[in-house]
Amino acid sequence: MTTETIISLFLGIGLAASVGFRVFLPLFALSLASYFGMWDLNDNWDWIGSLAAVITLGVATIVEVFAYFIPWVDSLLDGLSMPLAALAGTAVMVATVSDLDPVITWSLAIIAGGGTATAIRGASATSRLASTATTGGLGNPLISTVETGTATVVSIVSIFAPILAAILVIFILVIIFSIYRKLRPRLNK
Repeated sequence: MTTETIISLFLGIGLAASVGFRVFLPLFALSLASYFGMWDLNDNWDWIGSLAAVITLGVATIVEVFAYFIPWVDSLLDGLSMPLAALAGTAVMVATVSDLDPVITWSLAIIAGGGTATAIRGASATSRLASTATTGGLGNPLISTVETGTATVVSIVSIFAPILAAILVIFILVIIFSIYRKLRPRLNK
């Protein structure tokens, strides 16, 4: 395995984690990075770097970010975004991983990409559910701001410093699961 392959794995994992917070924002970041020649994608995924993809994913990102600031719509989006996060997390891994056998690439994409995105999406949805239950949805815009900010930071770090992004993802997962363990008993009452 080459250094380039390892770095592309870290890029994919970082973007997959970002997908757990916002589905379209990391795809938009990857699209911009590819469009400006910062990252080469797998041949079958070069379309992500096209101008049409940049515009489409940019519009989708704006709609998604603002929709999460509307109480009750955010909860609806949480339900829809779970399967989308798994697919998008898998997609960013496949698009970024290079020089590996397709069986290994897809296995890593499903487990590391889709799994990371789904784990973060599930914890994020749980925090929004707890916020909705305790504040009637009034606290959800704060959660949306934190999620969008985290997705933005992790996406940017993933593109410019993929190794640091992988460390950041581990840190985020530890924080999320510790918060989840604290909230879980309250949600079961």
